[in-house]
Amino acid sequence: MNIPVIVDAIRSPMARAKPDGALAEVHPVDLLSQVLEQLVARNKLDPGTVDDVICGCVSQAGEQAGTPGRLAWLAAGLPAHVPSTTIDRKCGSSQQAVHFAAQAIMAGTQDIVIASGVESMSRVPMGSSRMGKNTTGPRFDARFAPGLVGQGVSADLVAAKWGLDRTALDTYAVRSHQRAHAAQSGGGFAREIVGIDTPAGRVLQDETIRAGTTVEKLAGLKAVFESEELSARFPQIQWATTAGNASQMTDGASAMLIMSEQRAQQLGLRPRARFVAFDVVGDDPLYMLTAPIPATQRVLAKARMKLDDIHHYEINEAFASVPLAWQKELGADGERLNPRGGAIALGHPLGASGLRLMTTMLHALEDSGQRYGLQSMCEAGGMANATIIERL
Repeated sequence: MNIPVIVDAIRSPMARAKPDGALAEVHPVDLLSQVLEQLVARNKLDPGTVDDVICGCVSQAGEQAGTPGRLAWLAAGLPAHVPSTTIDRKCGSSQQAVHFAAQAIMAGTQDIVIASGVESMSRVPMGSSRMGKNTTGPRFDARFAPGLVGQGVSADLVAAKWGLDRTALDTYAVRSHQRAHAAQSGGGFAREIVGIDTPAGRVLQDETIRAGTTVEKLAGLKAVFESEELSARFPQIQWATTAGNASQMTDGASAMLIMSEQRAQQLGLRPRARFVAFDVVGDDPLYMLTAPIPATQRVLAKARMKLDDIHHYEINEAFASVPLAWQKELGADGERLNPRGGAIALGHPLGASGLRLMTTMLHALEDSGQRYGLQSMCEAGGMANATIIERL
């Protein structure tokens, strides 16, 4: 049996997707190439032995339209015979890249695979690939008439369904920043972050964390998605989602070295974790953000585990209502949920986020000496990936 193992996982710092953001002057190909280059170098890996580079990227337009994993690999000066492909499963794109990489090794068709992800949201804005067109089509629209809503409205629908008020969302958002700040201050991110060279100098740490955020400050922010039309359609919504309790648009890249256990032993590389179970599932496209709940239930069943068997939960903080609804529905321990903060504090560079979460989870398990971690991401269209890993 070909057992896939995680040998290494790294990420760039997370930078605000603004013209003056720390990574805004770095082309997304150059951003990912620096991460790939450092992944290969720090593991003393012969890059010519890599079978594939699988890259998650959501907005495959403009500077991200040219198979970014392939271009980044070549930009790093690495061998031209190594191929790459690009995955778009929305916010879970790089988590799906991990799944495909591990599954290729399990199938015996590949031996060493790099899963990766990149998104420069300052240079390629979210939604760029739509070109202003209707992406759903009349048959889809006919089935889901009177039509679906944007993710932000779905976040408010989720909050209403699970009884989460504005204070609960803002309190959770503050906790995300506090936990991320504690991790950063204590060196918790130091091993997982690699420096990125920019025209202004080398960037070495996340710039998205707001240590001084308070519930009182967040309470002054306007609900972003409120409208009279939608209020009439969804009278249950209290309009509690704001820029303060939602994920930050961010620039970032991440990469993971995955290989068969046998090959790792041959190369003298220490496996750091193994994969226990994978899942991906769809859910109600109107609520859109709820699929981590059934994905978690299914992946636990596949692993023959209970939620209490898991020591660390990473549930992507696309909006505060997502992990809170997941926690409430499954009765999860809040202390194990995103213990180093999440996308509200660290940002959400769409194609890179799945691997950013898994990288953070792996390092947290190692630092705490804990054994099992579970990750799930809500994805546009009402989907979610779920992964359970075991620290070795």
